[in-house]
Amino acid sequence: MADNIFEHPRLAGIYDALDPDRSDLDAYLALAAELGARSVLDVGCGTGTFALLLAGRGLEVTGVDPAGASLDVARAKPGGERVRWIHGDATGLPPMRVDLATMTANVAQAIAEPAAWTGTLRGVYAALRPGGHLVFETRDPARRAWLEWNREESYRRVELDGAGVVETWYDLLDVSGPLVTFRGTWVFEADGQVLTSDSTLRFREREEVEADLAAHGYTVREVRDAPDRPGREFVFLARRPAE
Repeated sequence: MADNIFEHPRLAGIYDALDPDRSDLDAYLALAAELGARSVLDVGCGTGTFALLLAGRGLEVTGVDPAGASLDVARAKPGGERVRWIHGDATGLPPMRVDLATMTANVAQAIAEPAAWTGTLRGVYAALRPGGHLVFETRDPARRAWLEWNREESYRRVELDGAGVVETWYDLLDVSGPLVTFRGTWVFEADGQVLTSDSTLRFREREEVEADLAAHGYTVREVRDAPDRPGREFVFLARRPAE
């Protein structure tokens, strides 16, 4: 079940407008070019921003996401017909052989349950061609990013085309070991509607992620620093061995 921020049509409809700076995707575009990828599986594609950037460069792209409302937004965007959209997750993919699989932003951490994480790594491995790569990022737990997830530091009041003025902020709800739960709130001034969405992220240590990848047959080629959050995130570049 997808979080409300991705599944509620009104929230999915303003998702991109509230986060217009997607320069974090530049590193993934550069990696796709560096690896010479011609086909990409975008796991947790959401409203399709990255998938459409890739398709615009002539790549064959499949986007998969459990949130139907987000996929509706993605399909309706210019160029949406260039991408193969799948409503679901990486544990139940149809047969494919792609050069590259990606999980951008918080996607890897949002797969918080161990069984779902294991199923995702297996599903992606099966979808990769021999020699294909998986690239994703996770926040470094030592930086304790959740300390900034409070109303005081996250509050915004913005005017959006078609939606009017929206107030939004985040509140930290719980930290239990590697699991961090927080709540997003959105207040629509036009009609007073208040919507909330609770999300849980798993903060995995670098060594844990490397061990998980190795256990599922991947070779970890490199762990890079995230260009948009230097010293705060790890970018994992793993490979399915050539056969």
